[in-house]
Amino acid sequence: MSGIPGVTLRGIEALPVEVEVEITGGLFAISIVGMPDVAVRESKERVRAALRSLGLNLKGRISVNLAPADIPKEGALLDLPIALGMMQATGHLKQCPKALYMGELALDGRLRRVRGAVPAAFLARKMNVPLYVPRENAEEVALVQGVEAYCADSLSELFMTLTGEEKPVPVPPAYIPDLPVSADPDFADIKGQRAARRAAEIAAAGHHNLLLVGAPGSGKTLIARAIAGILPPLTDEELVETLLVRSTLGIQTEPGRTRPFRTVHFTASTVSICGGGSSLRPGEVSLAHRGVLFLDEYTEFPRDLTESLRAPLEDGVITVSRASGSVTYPSRVLLVLAANPCACGYAGDPVIPCKCSAMAIERYKRKLSGPIMDRIDLQINVPRLTPEELLRLGDTANPPESSAAIRERVVKARKIQQERWKEYGLVCNAELPEKLVRRCLMLSDECRTYLANMALKLNLSGRGLSRVLKVSRTIAEEHKQKTPHRSINVQAE
Repeated sequence: MSGIPGVTLRGIEALPVEVEVEITGGLFAISIVGMPDVAVRESKERVRAALRSLGLNLKGRISVNLAPADIPKEGALLDLPIALGMMQATGHLKQCPKALYMGELALDGRLRRVRGAVPAAFLARKMNVPLYVPRENAEEVALVQGVEAYCADSLSELFMTLTGEEKPVPVPPAYIPDLPVSADPDFADIKGQRAARRAAEIAAAGHHNLLLVGAPGSGKTLIARAIAGILPPLTDEELVETLLVRSTLGIQTEPGRTRPFRTVHFTASTVSICGGGSSLRPGEVSLAHRGVLFLDEYTEFPRDLTESLRAPLEDGVITVSRASGSVTYPSRVLLVLAANPCACGYAGDPVIPCKCSAMAIERYKRKLSGPIMDRIDLQINVPRLTPEELLRLGDTANPPESSAAIRERVVKARKIQQERWKEYGLVCNAELPEKLVRRCLMLSDECRTYLANMALKLNLSGRGLSRVLKVSRTIAEEHKQKTPHRSINVQAE
């Protein structure tokens, strides 16, 4: 008895599964063992109907074993190898070529799209075997370089391919180009807010976390959403990382190399943001990997949810642990927070007076968790413009700079960072560990004295001092596109 190789998922990792099928005499029954979940157990009805569409009626007692037996199997990925195993056990298929097979079966034998095709492609490349997938998964599998993959529309088409009646349909390798980014909203549409615009550009250039504080209507959300239009394109390595997470959830691959931008409402649960559930799926912080995670009305989020972001912001990964096991997902995000200055929203507003007491304002500010704020590199106030300022800005002869012009500077600054830190496996200044900050960012005596005095006045922690140096490095790269490789004299802007 020879097994049919299949695939199951464990986080963003694909694990090989060997499907063994035995048919004996007796009343008709199908049993599946090997820690299958509900979707796998229900596959026996889909497989039975799909085989019937080929004219194959199953008889006797059928036992399906999914090995190794101590690994949970999930999803409909194993429909296809189970069907091939039954065809082989009944003698309709003499021998399956050594390959990985994955796909969900419709009742009429069609192959449906499944999640996890990208991790499966990496596994097939590692095992040096071909991969057979539904045609709907061919587009994302083609993005994995060096894998031999084939696709089919139905079980009957694959059967004729395996028996030699038809030639297999190969999946040609593909490359995602850097398509033009349509900035919506565009920074040219944002009136005023020079300091906030500058902070957004620095945050995008160095992947620094950003906090926007201002009254309702000041443009915090507009500025946060405009950041998506100035981010640099994903590199090949970053693209693969985002594809792995999206494929694990079965999300369709988007054209181009645009970075993810995920907006989370304050009613979202901790599991939806950090990941988890019975199947240990990734959350929003992982879907925003290498992109932006935007939390609007940050002070309305539950305290336990915001505290759960401390580890992923610091480490760039998040470990989800449940009784069924634990998995680790990437979570290197640019966190953008927007909040009001007080409960009524008008503390410090020049037009509308604040109705909150001093104690209420202080109590409201306590919602901004100290440990989280210690991980926010840039904190900026966004004042609300008066009607006169809005009208005057609308008639100015010097319109605001567009997102395209800002993005060009951001891309150049990010390329400098990639070249400088590539030997350390880093891509931007925000990722620098403490040892590299002290070793590579050399301060002059004047800068050291100034920074020590400011740290004492502002009560900066060790992490806060590192943030100042990282942001200073990013600002310097925007002013000077060519800098020395190691010893860098950081000057304040």
